[in-house]
Amino acid sequence: MVLTMTELHGPAEPSSAPHPPDLSRHVGRRPAIAAALLGAVSLAACGTQDPPAAGPTSATNDAPSPTPPPEPTTPAASQTPSADPSSQSDALEGWSLEEKVGQLIMVGVDASAPAPASTSAVTEHHVGSIFVAGRSQASSQAIGQTIASITGQAGERGRPMLVATDQEGGEVQVLSGSGFSQIPSALEQSKQSRDQLLASAQQWGQELAEAGVTMNLAPVADLVDIASPKDNGPIGAWGREYGHDAATASSQAIAFAEGMQAAGVIPTYKHFPGLGRVTDNTDTSANVIDRSTSRTGDAAVGVFAEAIAAGAQVIMMSSAVYALIDDSTPAVFSSTIVTDMLRTEMGFTGVVITDDVSAATQVQDWDPGERAILAVRAGCDLVLASAEPSLAAPMAKALVEAAKKDTALAARIDESARRILALKATQPS
Repeated sequence: MVLTMTELHGPAEPSSAPHPPDLSRHVGRRPAIAAALLGAVSLAACGTQDPPAAGPTSATNDAPSPTPPPEPTTPAASQTPSADPSSQSDALEGWSLEEKVGQLIMVGVDASAPAPASTSAVTEHHVGSIFVAGRSQASSQAIGQTIASITGQAGERGRPMLVATDQEGGEVQVLSGSGFSQIPSALEQSKQSRDQLLASAQQWGQELAEAGVTMNLAPVADLVDIASPKDNGPIGAWGREYGHDAATASSQAIAFAEGMQAAGVIPTYKHFPGLGRVTDNTDTSANVIDRSTSRTGDAAVGVFAEAIAAGAQVIMMSSAVYALIDDSTPAVFSSTIVTDMLRTEMGFTGVVITDDVSAATQVQDWDPGERAILAVRAGCDLVLASAEPSLAAPMAKALVEAAKKDTALAARIDESARRILALKATQPS
């Protein structure tokens, strides 16, 4: 996520989901646009492409270049094949619409004292995923007890739950008590060799897993390649980026993700198609617009193409508007960006999660129910209501009521619910 004041995704503010541990890199079906974007990243690594006009040199000149992606394989070797909803055709048999919709919501749960709204979202609205929020110095054992108190209230349909948090490091680390390492910022992490970072991330992931966390809303895959990275409000101002060139950002973000996967924790690459070139933070500002990121051949988008090639299971959407791709609505509500670009053109078959759409200033022009409906219509699977958990209920109710009147939306809900259940099925038992 980007940083919200309620969840404190950063000090006073910066941004914010496993198959069995497997560090091999899988390549899914990648149409022409994804191949072009991968080319943009690899050319940058080889020095055969001019750097962005205003891009600074990398903060880690000795970081290894990303491993060249293997040749595309047959569909049977597609990335995250278990997340394909078509393989879960009977998973929803006997489910009510309300139960299906519950799978599409992730509600915030305060790490120290879960609010009644969080609990009721799970018990009354069948919400199947939680986000551990806030800033906690509680021990790993105490966090585990808090998580168990919520997950234990989920009905049979709600189990297992996705239990997420923001454990990027630096200014964005929810859990810091006994049993949790003090994680350096991504910019500091990127100074480690790729193998060192992978090992470090595996340790951090094991700490999360021991506390009952199954999903980390990290790594940040945003390419901050502007002249002054600190001018980038949501990412660069907080050192949340893995470097300032595409090769470094890609290699190190993937290393972090692979470490999490090795620990049995689902990583989440964020924020597609990139938040590294805006000035303001979508959590605290409205009308945040990226005027430079393009749909094809852009190095910032190429970092996500590399992540998909490496087996990304979950990608988080940005809430900024992208003037060169779809200037009509935030990316999280744009079918052009979520469905046409990320899914169809880039071949991503995993779970797409929104950034927080409960308290973010960027989306306040829409009422909570509209936000959920627009995100799901656009192609998102999980709607994140982390900063203001009381909005999870109206979001779920709105989706149910709209789907009763709209067969296309009902079909989208089924598709997303199956995809989420498939992701849950990859969690270690």
